[in-house]
Amino acid sequence: MALTCPSCGNDRNFLVKTLQMHVVHLEDSRVEVSEESRPAVLEVLCDECETALNFEEFEDTLRREVLLTIGAR
Repeated sequence: MALTCPSCGNDRNFLVKTLQMHVVHLEDSRVEVSEESRPAVLEVLCDECETALNFEEFEDTLRREVLLTIGAR
C-alpha cells in the first residue's frame, strides 16, 4: 500500500477532507443528534505541498483502508 505525492515525494502525511451531515433536535435547552451520516471523502491533499491527489485513482486496498480508518463511506 504505497502512496506518494507526485509533486514533492511525500509518502507519509496526507490531508483527507470529509463531509459529514448531522440532524439535530432541539428540545427545551438541549441539543441532541437525531441522525448523522458517515463522512464522505471530498478531497485528498499532500500535507507537505497541498497538491491534490485523485482519491478515485488510489489502489482499492488503500482506498478501503482510508475509508475504514476515518469511518467513511
